[in-house]
Amino acid sequence: MGHRKHSQPRRGSLAYLPRGRAKSMEARIRTWPDVKADQPKLLGYAGFKAACMRIASIDDREKTPNFGKQLVGLGTVVVTPPMSIIGIRGYSRDRYGVDSTFDVYAKDLPKELSRLFKTKPDEKGIERAEKSLSHIDELFAIAAILPRKAGLEQKKPYVFEVSVKGGDIPKQFAFIKDLLGKEVKIDQVFQKGVEVDVAAITKGKGIEGPITRWGVKKKQHKSRKSVRALGTLGPISPSTIMYTVPRAGQRGFHQRTQYNNRIMIISNTANEELKINPAGGYKHFGVVQGDYVVIRGSIPGTYRRLVKLRAPVRPKLTKVTPPKILEVMINK
Repeated sequence: MGHRKHSQPRRGSLAYLPRGRAKSMEARIRTWPDVKADQPKLLGYAGFKAACMRIASIDDREKTPNFGKQLVGLGTVVVTPPMSIIGIRGYSRDRYGVDSTFDVYAKDLPKELSRLFKTKPDEKGIERAEKSLSHIDELFAIAAILPRKAGLEQKKPYVFEVSVKGGDIPKQFAFIKDLLGKEVKIDQVFQKGVEVDVAAITKGKGIEGPITRWGVKKKQHKSRKSVRALGTLGPISPSTIMYTVPRAGQRGFHQRTQYNNRIMIISNTANEELKINPAGGYKHFGVVQGDYVVIRGSIPGTYRRLVKLRAPVRPKLTKVTPPKILEVMINK
């Protein structure tokens, strides 16, 4: 017998196979852009998704129909507490891949971090690391974000790597060494108007059927006993089910990276000119305190979840200009 017809998923949806649950609440960044600059700089930051709002701005994209006109669009508030630089990690590359060569940590870590890192003070760790720089191909700053500083109840901090690019390896090491044990703010890493890539874990939906999960077409009324099920899972022979057949399973709580999101606002709640907190705070977050950024459009994840900002690997902007914000409309 030949193949039977069945509903096909939407075009491009197979690119996200397998759609399993993420292993962690924290998204992992596996790729960093190549930056050709003389001075080293950090390429990433992290914050917590807080709320959505509407932004009225002047469209500054040249050669577009709306250039110079007023646009009203969605914006996402991300609370960005200070990021602590607690260590340096060096990687060397061989024919088998990359290996961690050394780790150097700051002497006096905060109480929340000293519980995670049971490291003894090493006075000569930096000296040994400097001697091995000739074998190092990549340098990363080990950074930490404390949720308490964003007004959240979580005690356990998030610890992750942030790539450092620009200049040569000795310059990069001296750059991180100067920041070791200090706090970095969002305006020291990104500026207003730049594009960033956002990595986060999407909102979980649980187990869903193939209609909702893959967008296949429902069957015609009375054609079969079931309406929201597939017409067939494949041929009779061979009696196997291909991975391309849309099946029921987990939907949401996946790791996703969204490219080229423009930063519209970088500010602090102490700024009296720009008020973003509604009376009583936001519904699912509370009152935004300290540094924050507003990103154009929506980003993955639910409120209070960690999101990571990275320098774009597919940049589109040829020049960076601060956006012209006319009004911020808060969703109460």
